[in-house]
Amino acid sequence: MNYHQYFPVDVINGPGTRASLFVSGCEHQCRGCYNQSTWKPCSGHEFDIAMQERVLSDLKDTRIKRKGLSLSGGDPLHPANVASILALVKRVKAECPDKDIWLWSGYLLDELADAQRAVIEYIDVLVDGKFEQELADPSLVFHGSSNQVIHYLT
Repeated sequence: MNYHQYFPVDVINGPGTRASLFVSGCEHQCRGCYNQSTWKPCSGHEFDIAMQERVLSDLKDTRIKRKGLSLSGGDPLHPANVASILALVKRVKAECPDKDIWLWSGYLLDELADAQRAVIEYIDVLVDGKFEQELADPSLVFHGSSNQVIHYLT
C-alpha cells in the first residue's frame, strides 16, 4: 500500500485531535474530488513498517492526546489497500484500545466484499458513499455530499 499524506496532528478529519492517514488508490474517481492526486495506487510513498510504527507511536504520545485515527484517501478499502489497512487497524485496536478509528470510503457498507468487511470489524465509524458534486453541501460535518452516510459502528 502507498500513502500520500500523514498528519500526526489533525483537527479537521474527524472529532477531536487525531492522526490522519491519506492512502493512495481509488477506483471511484468522483467528479469534484478534492484529492485526485491519490487516485493511482502506486502514487505517493510506500506505507512500510516504519510508517506503521510512527502512526502507533503518535497515537500513544501523551504530550498530544489524540482521540483516534482517521483513514481517508484515495480509498482505504481499495483492493490494493485492504491487507495493509487491516493490519494497521488491528494493531491500533490492540495497542491503543482507547482510540477510535474513522474511515472514509466510496464503497457502500452493504456492498462490501468479505476482505473489506474484515476491516470494518475494527473501526468505529464508517463514512460511506462516493462524493457526488451535485449533492455537495459545505454545511455537512465530516462528509462532503448528502448521499454519504456516517455509520456509527460502536
